[in-house]
Amino acid sequence: MTLIHTVALQRMLLAVGIVLVLATVTGQALAIAQRRGGHVSETVQNLNARVNAWWVMCLIFAIALLTGGVGSVILFFFVSILALREFLTITPTHPADHDALLWIYFVVAPLQYILVYVQWYGFFSIMIPVYAALLVPMLLVLGGDTRGYLQRAAATQLAMLLCVYCISYAPALVELSPPGFAHRGAMLLLYLVVVVQGSDVAQYICGKLFGKHRIAPTISPNKTVEGFVGGMLFATGLGAAIFWITPFSPFYSACMGLMIGILGFGGGLVMSAVKRDQGVKDFGHLISGHGGILDRMDSLAFSAPIFFQITRFVFHGGPF
Repeated sequence: MTLIHTVALQRMLLAVGIVLVLATVTGQALAIAQRRGGHVSETVQNLNARVNAWWVMCLIFAIALLTGGVGSVILFFFVSILALREFLTITPTHPADHDALLWIYFVVAPLQYILVYVQWYGFFSIMIPVYAALLVPMLLVLGGDTRGYLQRAAATQLAMLLCVYCISYAPALVELSPPGFAHRGAMLLLYLVVVVQGSDVAQYICGKLFGKHRIAPTISPNKTVEGFVGGMLFATGLGAAIFWITPFSPFYSACMGLMIGILGFGGGLVMSAVKRDQGVKDFGHLISGHGGILDRMDSLAFSAPIFFQITRFVFHGGPF
């Protein structure tokens, strides 16, 4: 049975499509109503831009999901390359770093995704944190420029860790096979993406509607206690509601949803700190209404590795 014939996958894709249709109708109705009054608010414009962008992203993701492991690996490889470019563009690099960056783009990143595709977990899990983490600083030294070396090396290492290593755990989920869940790892990837993005949207909405108490005003003024609580409750409830596409019980699925929400929130704060430190609002402008690729991948980058490891070791995800 192929993935496209999996009833659970069909139901989830249908549900996502229905949600997007409802969001599109609601956003356009609000815009029409406000346009009659002479002005469409920035919030409604932002909402419609986000919905339009989600249509494109969900279509691309659905195609990758239905093609199985190879499609997911290719999709997230290009996501990693784009995210890496965005991160390194806003951080300090010197001409002397050219060779080190070439190694990251053309050797480290492709090798990481090849290891994911061939399911070589033993090497895939340590290649960047051990081998690349030692190689890149040496390559930076060989460039001969020690000005700001520590800052440049730290930024390069963080970019490689978050944009390549952490994101690569998302397609790795496709190859997991917990007992009674063989050859349906793509559903785990779908679960992760739905919960991560659902939590982000819930945080945004709850923050806009009820947000009063800022969590980290000097880092991300829009993140509030009310938004955080709303997002975590939604992530927990959503995780429990879609337990049927996972090997988890409703209780464990709810716990997974909460964990994913918390890690995603932490990822958003860390990336906000990076952007504020570098004096930029977004990592890029590739996705209308969303900023850059990394602005949408920050939550997933932090949640994917932990979700993978817990699923593999606690729920016996197989030999990957």
